Amino acid sequence: MALITSLLSKPKSLAVSPPQRATTIKTRSCSCKVLNFGHQNPKFNQINGEQSPLQASFITRLNRSYSNRKVLALANGVSVGANEPDPEGKTSGRILLSNVVVQRKKEVFWGRKWNTLDMATAGVVVGMHLLSLFAPFHFNWPAFWLAVGLYGVTGLLGITLSFHRNLSHRSFKVPKWLEYFFAYCGVQALQGNPIDWVSTHRYHHQFCDSDRDPHSPIEGFWFSHMSWLFDTDTVVERCGEPTNVGDLRQQPFYKFLQGTYILHPIALGVLLYALGGFPFLVWGMGVRIVWVYHITWLVNSACHVWGKQAWNTGDLSRNNWWVALLAFGEGWHNNHHAFEYSARHGLEWWQLDMTWCVIKFLQVIGQATEVKLPTEVQKKRMAFSS
Repeated sequence: MALITSLLSKPKSLAVSPPQRATTIKTRSCSCKVLNFGHQNPKFNQINGEQSPLQASFITRLNRSYSNRKVLALANGVSVGANEPDPEGKTSGRILLSNVVVQRKKEVFWGRKWNTLDMATAGVVVGMHLLSLFAPFHFNWPAFWLAVGLYGVTGLLGITLSFHRNLSHRSFKVPKWLEYFFAYCGVQALQGNPIDWVSTHRYHHQFCDSDRDPHSPIEGFWFSHMSWLFDTDTVVERCGEPTNVGDLRQQPFYKFLQGTYILHPIALGVLLYALGGFPFLVWGMGVRIVWVYHITWLVNSACHVWGKQAWNTGDLSRNNWWVALLAFGEGWHNNHHAFEYSARHGLEWWQLDMTWCVIKFLQVIGQATEVKLPTEVQKKRMAFSS
């Protein structure tokens, strides 16, 4: 997630050390035709006759995870070592109440040069937190319910449904007018424009919990939660140019949002102030944005630290029920990493997934098509028993 639009430079070559379990696991070969996300063809990664966004990168990551390289992390309670010591000598212990070990603690705030983008991003985050502090002194029920409503519109429709499941993973299709409406809702979450947000998330799946992951708890809980946002140079060095969003870059609407992104939340803030004064601004912008911030960030941090793994994904992703409740189903994160293309994250009947409920409703009324779900064969392939 990039809060402010950035221009990325060319990537630097880095060694990759993905997390691995100490158990012996047989990998399966996959004969498939892969279409890169940077390709102009909008049909992505056709595998075994099915369109599966990011499935090709997942297979690459899965095979890499079963290599002989190791990192200092704990997966499923099994400790694995590290072939290469931390060059900075900052290896830490376990994260609290978790079996995840920090391989190298990343220092973001001190000892480095801050660029303009980093300072702007930090200014936005700090500003929203400061604005939310006025909430107890400017409370009224209309402002409170405004914040709740915008939480659903920008968090569910904008981030989880649009930015994540629709744009990042192409789990389903909706008419263009509806796709663009949902994406605009995501812009109002103040988490960045769709192109940058989607690019970072696709890189997270491609390099999950490795040296090139933009935000992994192997560099510390708070790094994966939020501090990675303030070090854009490191993300550029690890991942390089956003060549994985060719499908969005070729659409003028998303290019327009990228170029004018920050103006839209400002316009919403002005509108809210005109409608309800300072209480609407505090609750509709400050409280609501900070709330959605931390819920989104918990998917990156808590869901790679606390919870259970139901599937053999080769990374640290976990299913976390309380994050799922807050994040409209996104907390079923191990399910998601196992089946990145799936429009449904809560795969069990008891796993509440509000985003899936909305997608299912759109499918029933004929607005959502090509809704992707994992098959029983795919589930067997990802099960620990296999």
